Amino acid sequence: MLIRIVLLVALLAGCVPARRAAVPPPEPSPPPVAMTLIRAAPEEVGMSPRLDERLDSLLSAAVAEGVAPAVAAAVGRYGRLVYLKGFGTTHGAPGYRPVDPETMFDLASLTKVVATTTAAMMLEDEGRLDLNRTVASYLPEFSDPAKASITVEQLLTHSGGLEAFARLFETYRGRAEYLQAINSRPLQYPPGTGTVYSDWDMILLQLVIERITGQPLDRLVTERIFQPLGMSRTMFTPPPSLAENIAATEVDESRGGLIHGVVHDPNAWAMGGVAGHAGLFSTASDLAIFAQMMLNGGWYDEVRLLRPETIARWTARQSPYSSRALGWDTPSGESSSGRYFSARAFGHTGFTGTSMWMDPERGLFVILLTNRVDPTAENQKHVPLRRSFADAVQRAVIDAPLIDWEVQRE
Repeated sequence: MLIRIVLLVALLAGCVPARRAAVPPPEPSPPPVAMTLIRAAPEEVGMSPRLDERLDSLLSAAVAEGVAPAVAAAVGRYGRLVYLKGFGTTHGAPGYRPVDPETMFDLASLTKVVATTTAAMMLEDEGRLDLNRTVASYLPEFSDPAKASITVEQLLTHSGGLEAFARLFETYRGRAEYLQAINSRPLQYPPGTGTVYSDWDMILLQLVIERITGQPLDRLVTERIFQPLGMSRTMFTPPPSLAENIAATEVDESRGGLIHGVVHDPNAWAMGGVAGHAGLFSTASDLAIFAQMMLNGGWYDEVRLLRPETIARWTARQSPYSSRALGWDTPSGESSSGRYFSARAFGHTGFTGTSMWMDPERGLFVILLTNRVDPTAENQKHVPLRRSFADAVQRAVIDAPLIDWEVQRE
């Protein structure tokens, strides 16, 4: 009896802990986002330790199966760079250099977002570009009455009525001639009533940007984007001294054979290699910096390029009838982003076989660069590779459930 009394007194005094129901440990929180990319193991950011093994197998097989002679890739999460590698050689013939993360690729239409759209975002932040203004108000030479209502926003959403493509390079050279040619060509539909992905949209946006700033696009983005971010291997018209470390593109006898170190896109080539829709060269390493800047809300290290709210608005889908954001694209159907990128994800692709996707909900970016047009643009093997690569990365995320794209939109 005395022992029971002593125990009861001790319990009431807090000397003997009361028995509690078992409580599961809290879910681990993600690490704080690094404002500058840090190399890290996948498991440090909630990803499978087998990520390297799975991606190595996928990409080495892609080279062996003729998807492209050259492949480079980067994956990051929460500011940690968890994968950065190159495979193959810069051209599918003996004697060419092995690919590494610093190998330069012709980005093709990634130019639209990395250079042209980003420059436009910065100008809007500064109050120098108004998306609601007409293109003609910036470019009086764009004088066709049928095009008078086309706005800058419609250029960015590819809804201005312009055609997708034409072989202008067979006749025209330089900015002024291209502006005249685009102005004179018929519309495909009334502005604002449809969506047709058009290179002319970004050429016109380039000319608007150049008119506002008084600088050519290549100089502007180098000084205001690439140099501040330390993207030293990102440029238009790379010098011949860098050619050996650039992935070759197509064999085109009309342009002297193998296109190597010179822009592949013929309209960008006819404009002198600097165009709003194509012409930019870069590396997996440099694009990883750019992707992290976007996920950081416009910051990288001590550099602020954009406002977070600007990025959120420009990368959001603008219409229920199209996947297009402002300049950017969002996941849809058979998108190169695969099955699992969230509804808030954004990205873009390039004709030469390049792609990049960012998923703010998972703090994740995926970059895949190939030269699938070497030796011929008829090669389409890169299309399933892009989806498989994106899916493999998303499946490697082990601290959050996978949600299929179709399920997200039901």
